[in-house]
Amino acid sequence: MTALFINEGRGTLSVIWQPIMSLKNMMEARFPEQTMEDWKQNAEKTLKGKSVESLSKTTYENIKLKPLYSKEDVESRILSQYPGEGDFRRGSNAGGYLSEEWKVAQKISALTTDELSEKLLAATEKGQTALSFHPDQLEDLKEISQKVGGLYKNHPFCVEAYHNQKLLIEELAKLEDSEKISGYIACDPLAIAAAAKLNDRSIDEAYDQWIDTISLAAEKIPKLKTIMADSAVYHNGGANAVQELAFAVASGVNHLQYFLDKGRNLEDILSKMVFKFSIGSNFFMEIAKLRAARVLWSKVADAYGASEDSKKMVISAETSFFSKSAYDPYVNMLRAGNEAFAAVLGGVQYLHVSPYNEPEANSDSLLGDRIARNTQLILKEEVHLLKVSDPAGGSWYVEHLTNELTEKAWALFLEIEDREGMAEALKSGWVQEQISQVLEKRKQDIETRKQSIIGTNIYANLDDKPLQAKIKTVPKNSGGIQPIPQIRLSESYESLRRASENLSRRGISPKAGLICLGPLKDHKARADFITGFLAPGAIRAVKSESVEDPETAAAFIKESNCRHYFICGSNEQYDSMALPIIKYVKEAFPDTELFLAGLPENSKKSEYTEAGVKGFVHIKSNCYETLLGLLKELEVASNGQ
Repeated sequence: MTALFINEGRGTLSVIWQPIMSLKNMMEARFPEQTMEDWKQNAEKTLKGKSVESLSKTTYENIKLKPLYSKEDVESRILSQYPGEGDFRRGSNAGGYLSEEWKVAQKISALTTDELSEKLLAATEKGQTALSFHPDQLEDLKEISQKVGGLYKNHPFCVEAYHNQKLLIEELAKLEDSEKISGYIACDPLAIAAAAKLNDRSIDEAYDQWIDTISLAAEKIPKLKTIMADSAVYHNGGANAVQELAFAVASGVNHLQYFLDKGRNLEDILSKMVFKFSIGSNFFMEIAKLRAARVLWSKVADAYGASEDSKKMVISAETSFFSKSAYDPYVNMLRAGNEAFAAVLGGVQYLHVSPYNEPEANSDSLLGDRIARNTQLILKEEVHLLKVSDPAGGSWYVEHLTNELTEKAWALFLEIEDREGMAEALKSGWVQEQISQVLEKRKQDIETRKQSIIGTNIYANLDDKPLQAKIKTVPKNSGGIQPIPQIRLSESYESLRRASENLSRRGISPKAGLICLGPLKDHKARADFITGFLAPGAIRAVKSESVEDPETAAAFIKESNCRHYFICGSNEQYDSMALPIIKYVKEAFPDTELFLAGLPENSKKSEYTEAGVKGFVHIKSNCYETLLGLLKELEVASNGQ
């Protein structure tokens, strides 16, 4: 096969003949096979001498993540080859979303049934496909059956009902065609207890009252699911993925065993169950979490002797409350979008995407709700996630994570069962202690900026206007259960920003001086680092011009009038200039607090400390504690004036 090229130049045309690879040759062409060692060598070239293993890290689930995965990481395991088969890790349906779309289940906020009816109608016209709302916000549920109109005939319910489950089901049961109602109106007494919302009932009392509601729904609204295993309360308390999975499965078993002990049929109970998960920011971990959840529940259902269809898990998911921030709130859109994407790839049946202003006391916002709903529509219509079955399937990384989570969560689940089940583990405080340990690790990583919250502990904008976050009260014990506080990880830094703003309102400027040694090229790196280090506490950095001698430093201090100063320069300049400047400044301004940017050798640290340096700020410093100390000192100093 040949090709003809026409070359035009200087008014002449010439014909060039050039052979082209035949179609047969193209089909038979092969890339040279690359071994794992080849990949490592190429990666290490990019790393400029560092080993590939240096990229490994350990997660909060105590799973070591490798930089490279291959088929050897999963080939020892028998994996599901097709969606809808085996352990259901690849999804409950053979066609995935091709055969059954996930439901867009944005939670509607409303105070009256009239308002709810209007908002649900508007939402379904704009792409919402499930009737989801907060029943506890409604002043009266008595007219709910009339107000939902014909919507329930075409859209399933997706409601966590809490205390209003019985009343809501009683009202809907009055409809003549209540058998057409589908979806779920469910609750989890264990999660309600963990969130301190039992209203002075014990868990046993809550279960005993619950069974009447389940029976009524089974008789009048047979398609409706009413039993939930809710792991969101543990996620928003700081739990890791292994804990969420184990607690969800243990809660499901607790419910299942209770109803079996009451003489209910296994298949009937399983058909009424739905599992709820919050989806965090670790993208691949969250995909694997949902896949592992299906594996674990199929294993439990199999142990009880359930039929194949009854082993399938129905999953309702919501994007994480724990990961959202009040400052730089539009980043919440990116967080929610990432989490929603993970939820869909993990294989959910219902999904709520939180609006960017969720942390606010009044988060009802047309803009926020519209963007949140449209996030799902984009995933459906523009990312085309409806057009492929199990897009995460076959990934060595995701499959390996799924296996790791399954094994670790199963071991933790068995430990819970050894403690007589989830209810008893909650009553004893053991569950709360397990979550608290992980939360402390998360907080430590955030405070030292080992983990980033964009716009909060890194890249903070001092002029940013925050959301008016909810003022929280400390939850009290409910039904003898120590509550699990529902928090956001960014709250500690937000408290710094509020403290700084309070100082500003009192006429005290939260600022710190930067004594920049030598020319720009020598001090810029550390001056920029300190500027970014101070920003999460809304402390402005006031930079000096190039300082070459102690007198220039003293003049800058007198002019800027800060309480705290950070010396910024290169190591060479520290050796030649820092000590005379420190001594001179401490003599001239004894109340001034001096810090050195960077971490010198131990022998030099003592010299700087003796000369008057209070501390050293470097990449491993605890940013939160350092800023908290600075703000407290500014407040104390202002009170003494």
